Amino acid sequence: MPDNNFQIQIFVTGGTFDKEYNYINGQLYFKDTHLPQMFERGRSKLDVDIKTLMMVDSLEMTDADREIIVYNCKKSDINRIVITHGTDTMVNTAAAIAKEQIDKTIIITGAMVPYAFGTSSDGFFNLGAAMAFAQVLEPGVYIAMNGRYYNWDNVRKNTQTGYFETLKS
Repeated sequence: MPDNNFQIQIFVTGGTFDKEYNYINGQLYFKDTHLPQMFERGRSKLDVDIKTLMMVDSLEMTDADREIIVYNCKKSDINRIVITHGTDTMVNTAAAIAKEQIDKTIIITGAMVPYAFGTSSDGFFNLGAAMAFAQVLEPGVYIAMNGRYYNWDNVRKNTQTGYFETLKS
């Protein structure tokens, strides 16, 4: 498999990152991914291949959904992968990927506030950080949130603060 350091595979799975807000009934829902417009708005010159695998809330993600993600990570000819994902179960998905010992750099990121909410969203920042980490980290599975990266097996979402944190030093 050729190592293409200049191309990054993006897999979209849904999560808060891509949710839209219905102003009439106040519900959040999925329509399309915001990734292309985010890259354009960020003036990105990175060579990316964006593929939507699913649009689900991570609390509704099943083992079968995770198998689809793992399969696509294995199948991709690109060695650097960023996955947009809901924050509630991204660590579970990271564990499923890590179990397969795929020799690629795989970064999972998300947002606490939908990108569609504008400047109050952390999605734009988290995506940029994930893209940078994907270019420099060694093969492995990582979570990128709040400007930091974490090894998949040493992170948790603190549901009290809404931030991700290291489990142990």
